[in-house]
Amino acid sequence: MLVLALRSVRQRPGRFVATLLSAFLGAAIVMAFNSLHDTAAGPGVDDVSASTLTTAASVVGGYGTLLVFFAVASALTVNVRQRAAELELLRCSGATPAQIKRMVVGEAVAVALVGAALAIVPGLLGGRALLELFHDSGQVSRSVDHAFGPVALISGVDITLLASAGAAFLAVRRATRRQEPRGRGRTVLAYAALVAGALGVTSTFAFDATDSALMAPPAYGAILLSVGCALLAPRLLKGVLDRLDLTGASGWLAVRVLRERADGLAGILTSLILFTAVSAATLTMQSLESAEVAASGLVKSVEAKNLETLNLTVVGIIVVFVCVMLVNSLYAATTYRQREFGQQRLAGATPGQVLGTVGVEALLLTLTGLFFGTAAALAGVVPFTVVRSDAVLPDQFLGIWAAVAAVAATVTLGTSLLTTRRMLRTPAVAAVTLAA
Repeated sequence: MLVLALRSVRQRPGRFVATLLSAFLGAAIVMAFNSLHDTAAGPGVDDVSASTLTTAASVVGGYGTLLVFFAVASALTVNVRQRAAELELLRCSGATPAQIKRMVVGEAVAVALVGAALAIVPGLLGGRALLELFHDSGQVSRSVDHAFGPVALISGVDITLLASAGAAFLAVRRATRRQEPRGRGRTVLAYAALVAGALGVTSTFAFDATDSALMAPPAYGAILLSVGCALLAPRLLKGVLDRLDLTGASGWLAVRVLRERADGLAGILTSLILFTAVSAATLTMQSLESAEVAASGLVKSVEAKNLETLNLTVVGIIVVFVCVMLVNSLYAATTYRQREFGQQRLAGATPGQVLGTVGVEALLLTLTGLFFGTAAALAGVVPFTVVRSDAVLPDQFLGIWAAVAAVAATVTLGTSLLTTRRMLRTPAVAAVTLAA
């Protein structure tokens, strides 16, 4: 099966582009930040610089590991779902579920190895760029030189391979197992995240306005709340759709298509919720903190500068990964519907009506993700603002939220509509024949 996996990758490389891109970006980010561990361990590095570099590498490296897993898992889940007929044919030909799992995991590992190899040079350059940022902000001494050693290289390769293999195993396990009643583990985990998030945001009121750790409880609380909502994404989407009664052919059809595909669209909605909540909450709280420090006339300490740098870097990484995940998932999911679009046109729908239906679907997904992501973000922003200032909602929130919403809408609507428009260039009869 491993030989078959390598042949599968070689014969159809286009199918694995999304996985390769996710693995490449993940490995590059992990290598860049973990090179700061190598730099901190170099000779002649002072304690303050070493502490700054180690903290940045540990915090962002941890986020990077999770994001690599989710990004690769998102791409592989769509890939495996689209190959359901192929996997079923292999099973009918005598392949066991274990053999199919080895084949898919082997494909993912092969692609991850290529992605990790391609990421070495960008990881090296990214690590140098990060060190220059720390030099310019005065957080790290100018005498500290960048080092790209075994920690960066080994961690980048190992994390990428483990994330790819684990994500592939979980994706193919869901695709090959028989229809069985779903366990309640996901639901229990979701409610546990919601409870932990609520405890986190409410604990903000136990801190003083000048406490250095004031931002931690509401930030992590908002993240946990968004994770809880993300785990409940299919239920939330179905609940929203059950309360909608859109008029018009495109709106009517869009609601019903989304109801049927709610489980498959959970990954897209999850990305939107996490992106909105983490970006809006972190950027708003950091902006308010900077404004309060500036208003007080104080100078930021090294620890405050480190926290600001980490917050902005984490949000930047999340934006890049979520955009990649959304584009990959939406492109693959929309391309997979080529036969469906052809059938709709043969049934009498015009290309404009098909495009309008997809646009309404993307709009509903975007609004649902923004709504629950915003709710999670506000749950953390409001307590932080009340404790840190005299207001309830900071002035910076609306501007930041508008920018976050614009990015989410542009990526979701743009990818869906442009991909659908491309699919509609194929004649309806040819689309049905090719996809059959």
